[in-house]
Amino acid sequence: MANLIIRSVLVNGSSRGIGLELVKAFLFKQGPPVQSIFAACRNPDSAQELKSLSSKHSNLATVRLDVTNPTSIEDACSDITERLNGRGLNLLINNAGIAVFHSLYEATAEDMMEMYKTNTIGPMLVTQAFFPLLKKAAQENPNEVKSCSKAAVINISSGAASIERTPLEFSVQPLFEYRCSKAALNMLTRCQAEVYKTDGIIAVTVAPGWVQTDMGGPKAPLKPHDSVGSMMKVFDTLTEKHNGMFLNRKGQTLPW
Repeated sequence: MANLIIRSVLVNGSSRGIGLELVKAFLFKQGPPVQSIFAACRNPDSAQELKSLSSKHSNLATVRLDVTNPTSIEDACSDITERLNGRGLNLLINNAGIAVFHSLYEATAEDMMEMYKTNTIGPMLVTQAFFPLLKKAAQENPNEVKSCSKAAVINISSGAASIERTPLEFSVQPLFEYRCSKAALNMLTRCQAEVYKTDGIIAVTVAPGWVQTDMGGPKAPLKPHDSVGSMMKVFDTLTEKHNGMFLNRKGQTLPW
């Protein structure tokens, strides 16, 4: 990201795993520093690594945000709006997500609804709340090409969301509730791309790969640093032609 100038970014689900690694990547990226990095998570008081980073970097602020709680989303938006002091938000990364590990025979309605509440409805509500700030950022740079530097929403999805690829991977990672919620997230992204494009905002869904996190487990082939490093390079290249696309961490198109 040596050339991309991002003035402000919000990453939710940032207390650990991919979200935390994204925050670090924006903090230490090459080129012009990001003026305002907002690291959002449900319990910032217990996010020790985030607290340590924010104490050392004045451009990093931790924010309390539960993507399943509309009041929490509203409070976080008010907090960030005040901190931006009249400026818009260039980049929103909806990273918060959960997974459960049940077979199709054992799953309950409650499990499925919890998965959709966090992985699909959460990104919808968060983006709705922050849309005015994204629109403001786009208006601040009317002659700039649509990009993560202007105004963009990136929804962190999964290769497991690909319906076409399911027969190839299901025996290794069934995760059917997770697959369903992330496939729905992909459709949400596609709809966001259509709705927000008239306001100068792009929406893209990116799959980070199978990563060694609390969710991905120790058998995953990718370290968080490797996954995020690749995704950051992709963020640098996103333009209007990528609006609504489903990409992997290397920027290659994934089948729906």
